[in-house]
Amino acid sequence: MSARPDHIVRRQFTRFAMVGVLGFTVDASVLYLCLHGLGFGLYSGRLVSYLLAASTTWYLNRTLTFADHSPPAGQWARFVATNAVGGLVNYGSYSAIVTLLPAGTLVPLLGVAVGAIAGLGFNFTASRRLVFRPAAAGTRPGRPRARP
Repeated sequence: MSARPDHIVRRQFTRFAMVGVLGFTVDASVLYLCLHGLGFGLYSGRLVSYLLAASTTWYLNRTLTFADHSPPAGQWARFVATNAVGGLVNYGSYSAIVTLLPAGTLVPLLGVAVGAIAGLGFNFTASRRLVFRPAAAGTRPGRPRARP
């Protein structure tokens, strides 16, 4: 007996959020390395940290959240492209925080946190529907469907 669709979505969302926490850790760690170890600015450092976090979350969502075994060629780019709107919400929220709040050591971290939460819902829906599509009936999950 298989799980009901709403249970599957809840389980996927929970895993997606947990992967997001790991992505947040990568994002914040790389940002601070860029800012304090490599001499990047607030915005260029954030771009680097975001791309590394997006790559990490793509891989973990591919393997753990959606168990997608389709060929990865192009999937990373599709993941980044479909999550670009969520990324813009994320980056816009970060920019607002670091611009509007007085400078301080924790302000960039707060900006990353607010950005991650702001983009979560959109990114989950886009990933589930546009990147990691469920297999058609009668095929193994994650396998590419035959083209008509």
